[in-house]
Amino acid sequence: MDVVTQADLEREPADRSHDPLAAALGNASLIGVGYLMLGRIKLAVAATLVSAVLVGSLVWGARSVWAEVVVLLWWVALVVHAWILAGGRRQGGVQRDQRLVALAVTVPVLLAVGFLRFDAARIERTVTEARQSGDCARALTALDRVAFGHRVADAPLTVRGERSVEACQRLRTAEEQLATGLTGDTDGLKTGFDGLGSVLADLPGHEKMVDAALDGFLGRLPTKDPCQTVAVTDWLRQRQPTNNTLDRSAEVVARTAPTALVGCADGLMAGKNWEAARTRYQQLLDQYPGQEFNARAVEGVKQAGLAIELANVRSLLEGPTTTRPEYCTKPAPYSAATPYTKGRTNRALFYGDDEYTKRLPAAWRASDVTAAVLVVCVGQKEYGTTVRTCPYENKISRLFPTNVAFRKIAIPVQAYELRTGKLVVNGKLQISGASCPRVLRYTRYTGLIDIGPPSEVYVTASTANVRAAFQSLITRG
Repeated sequence: MDVVTQADLEREPADRSHDPLAAALGNASLIGVGYLMLGRIKLAVAATLVSAVLVGSLVWGARSVWAEVVVLLWWVALVVHAWILAGGRRQGGVQRDQRLVALAVTVPVLLAVGFLRFDAARIERTVTEARQSGDCARALTALDRVAFGHRVADAPLTVRGERSVEACQRLRTAEEQLATGLTGDTDGLKTGFDGLGSVLADLPGHEKMVDAALDGFLGRLPTKDPCQTVAVTDWLRQRQPTNNTLDRSAEVVARTAPTALVGCADGLMAGKNWEAARTRYQQLLDQYPGQEFNARAVEGVKQAGLAIELANVRSLLEGPTTTRPEYCTKPAPYSAATPYTKGRTNRALFYGDDEYTKRLPAAWRASDVTAAVLVVCVGQKEYGTTVRTCPYENKISRLFPTNVAFRKIAIPVQAYELRTGKLVVNGKLQISGASCPRVLRYTRYTGLIDIGPPSEVYVTASTANVRAAFQSLITRG
């Protein structure tokens, strides 16, 4: 029997049917090609499955640098293990055909991965520049180029890209809400600013994009409608500071609000919305003293106040002049009216019984509130002072004449100074006139029997008598 010693084994040539480099290159494809070259089919299948799981988790699961490191370590382990199984340097041989097959499989994979990572880096650089310049449109256009291959070759890129997409989507929604807010919709303003704030808080790195969105909103102020602008600036002025870039909106308020306030107030005045106009003028004076529009606002407050007073007086005087209007019990001032002055003709508006007031001169009567000094409320005539008593024939018995008292015509009046609404005259004006005519005409019957003239009658007043009675009221004599 022959004996084989260790020395003999060492002298025998090793099995060089496997090329370690070819095996290592084959496994560098991550799909176990090197194991197939070594005839390790189970290892090839297992390696391919593990590689698929790791790549899948990298693409759809833990898309982080650590996940990439795990895949890289797995790749190194496959390469080294195939090298060792093929015998390494000492035992492996050179098999050109195996190397060519390995290169044919692995090189395209590595080139594809390299190209995709390079392209992913270019995309990320573009997105970074877009973020730094606040250009969402450019960032989204670049991210539209990201395909499945980029996700395999550079998974973390997709995470960063998705954050930018989310930021831009939020900003787009916020911009739409802010555009609605420019119409004066304060709910839209709140929602829009909350959206901008959420990007700052949740997605760091997109501050410039938030700046761009905010600048777009602020750049549209003032709007064409000054009252809508006021609604926006009022909301911005009351907004609580958040100690971030959104607080820049306060600068626009100080620059825009005064002009908007006076423009809004002027428009409200033109539309006869006096109360709202006065509120806006006063707001300008209270919040922005020392502005160039302050003199205009002071005059606006005055004119709006006068317009409010005038409208109120007109409403209190509504109705026919032959009845006593509400003003007679609820007088109100109109500050623009001329004061009630002694010695001049104080024109008046007369309301109530017009039997005698209609006989007054036209120069004493005002045609409108704006031309009046007084509002005179006239009551029903009453018997005044007895002027003279004269006997008249009694139809029942001529032996007993009836004494008839001729009395002045007493007119109850309340006169209000329109400028202040104060009661300046409250009494009865007595109209004199002719008395004791030779023939007294009267109409008084009880049934069919004439019982004679009444015991008292009014004097017969002429136009001059009526004028003389009202003279002191009109001239404050």
